[in-house]
Amino acid sequence: MASPQTRKIVNTAPVGSIDLPAFEDNGTPYEIWPCNDCYPWHFEVIREGSEILVREWHAVDCTLFQQLLANE
Repeated sequence: MASPQTRKIVNTAPVGSIDLPAFEDNGTPYEIWPCNDCYPWHFEVIREGSEILVREWHAVDCTLFQQLLANE
């Protein structure tokens, strides 16, 4: 059975962000892979106090973004 086709979300779609840890508890950095279905996807590294975070920006309707929000 073929997998359902995903649609590419255009670059002008409304976006939202989620802050994720940049490192695992043992200090190993997380790998960051682009979201292939979301053209507005990008990330930035931020410091919040002494914590370093990765802020990922996705289109609001992006499936991966919705999954990340649900796992928070």
